[in-house]
Amino acid sequence: MAIVDGLVEAGRFVAEMTWETWWALVLGFTIAGAVQAFVTEERMTDLLGGRGLRALGLGSFFGFLSSSCSFGAVATTKSIFEKGASPEASFGAFQFASTNLVIEIGLVMWILLGWQFVAADVFGGVLMILLLAGITKYVVPDEWFAAARENLDDEGARDPICGMEVDPEEEDTYSVETDGGTEHFCSQSCMETYRNRDTDDTWRDKLLTREGWKNAFRNAIGEWDMLWEDIAAGFVVAALIAAFVPGSFWTGLFSIAPEGTFAWVALGSVIGVAVGVLTFVCSVANIPFAVVLWNAGIPFGGVMSFIFADLIVPHIVNMYRKYYGARLAAVLFVSIFTLAAVSGIVIHYTWATLELIPQSGSAGGTAPSGYTTILNVVFSAVFLAEIYVTFFESSGGDEGTMAHAD
Repeated sequence: MAIVDGLVEAGRFVAEMTWETWWALVLGFTIAGAVQAFVTEERMTDLLGGRGLRALGLGSFFGFLSSSCSFGAVATTKSIFEKGASPEASFGAFQFASTNLVIEIGLVMWILLGWQFVAADVFGGVLMILLLAGITKYVVPDEWFAAARENLDDEGARDPICGMEVDPEEEDTYSVETDGGTEHFCSQSCMETYRNRDTDDTWRDKLLTREGWKNAFRNAIGEWDMLWEDIAAGFVVAALIAAFVPGSFWTGLFSIAPEGTFAWVALGSVIGVAVGVLTFVCSVANIPFAVVLWNAGIPFGGVMSFIFADLIVPHIVNMYRKYYGARLAAVLFVSIFTLAAVSGIVIHYTWATLELIPQSGSAGGTAPSGYTTILNVVFSAVFLAEIYVTFFESSGGDEGTMAHAD
C-alpha cells in the first residue's frame, strides 16, 4: 500500500506541476520561436564579435530571448563561436543566458518557487556571466580559443533553424534538397520554417507578416519537439523523489555543517552543484526538483547553485570535448562548477542581508490562483493554433524537395 500511495502522490505532484506551469511553457516557447523566426543567427553573430560590455550585453539579451534547451543552446553557441562571436559573448553570455535566464524558466520559477528566486536567478545570472567573461578574457589564453575553433567538428549535420545536431542517417531526421546542397532538420516544424522563410526580409518585415508568425509558431513546436520528453521526465523524476525519498535525506545531505554557519551555506552550494550535475534533466524541468530540495530545507544559495549547474552535466561536457577539445572542456567544467558554487554563496548572503529569503520550505504561489485557469485556456488555444499551422496547414514553400531521411 505504501508503494501505491507513493505513486498516487507522485501522480498528483505531476498533475499539479503541469497545471501550474502549462501556460508559462507555451508562452516561453512561443517567444523563443518568434525570436528564431525574426532574428537570424547570422545577424546575431555579426553583433557578437566584440570582447567588451556591448557584445556581452547583446549576447545575454539574445540568450535571454532564445532556447531553454541546454543541448540546443550549446549547439548554437558552437555555431556562433565558430562564425566569429567572441568567447565572452558566446561562452560567457549567450550560452549561460539561453539556459538559465530565458523567459520560460523564469515564469516556471516564479510560479513554483516565488519571485525571490526569480530575482536571485537574474542577479546570479548576471554575476555568472560577468565572471565567466572575465575568465575567458583574462585567464584563458587566446591561443586556446584559436585551437578550439580549429578543433570544431564539422562532419555532423546541423539543423539551420534550431541549431540542434542531427544525424542524416536517422529515421526521424528530415531533409530538404536546395541549390546549395542538402539541409537536415530535427523535426517537421523546423523543416517547414526553413521552406517558408524569406531570407531577403528584415526582422521588421517578418514581424508584420502572417507568414512570419506562422514560422514563429512552427519554431515554437520545434522547441516542444526538443524538450517535451525532458520536461516530462523532469516532472516525473521530481515527483518520484518527492514521494519516495524522505525530506530528511536531503536535509541531512545539506546539513553536514551546522545550519546558519558559513560552512553550511558554502557546502550546501557546492553540494547543490554536484547534485545538479548528477541529476540534471533539462533547465526548465530542474525547477520542480528545486522545489523538492527547497522544501527539504537546504540553503537558499544551494538551490540557486543547483539550478546553475545545467551546463556541466556529463552529456554537455562531452559535447564541449567533442567541439573544442579536452583542454577547453575541462576549463568550462571547472569554471562553471566553481562559479555556480560561488554565486550561490554570494546570492545567499546578499538575499539574507536584504531579508529576501523566503521562510524555509515555503514555495510558489505568487500569481493569483484564478489566473492559472484563464491563462491555461488562453495559451492552450495558442498551442492548438501552433499545432494546426505546423502539422495541418499546407506549406506555402515550393523551393527544394522535401524528403524524410531513410
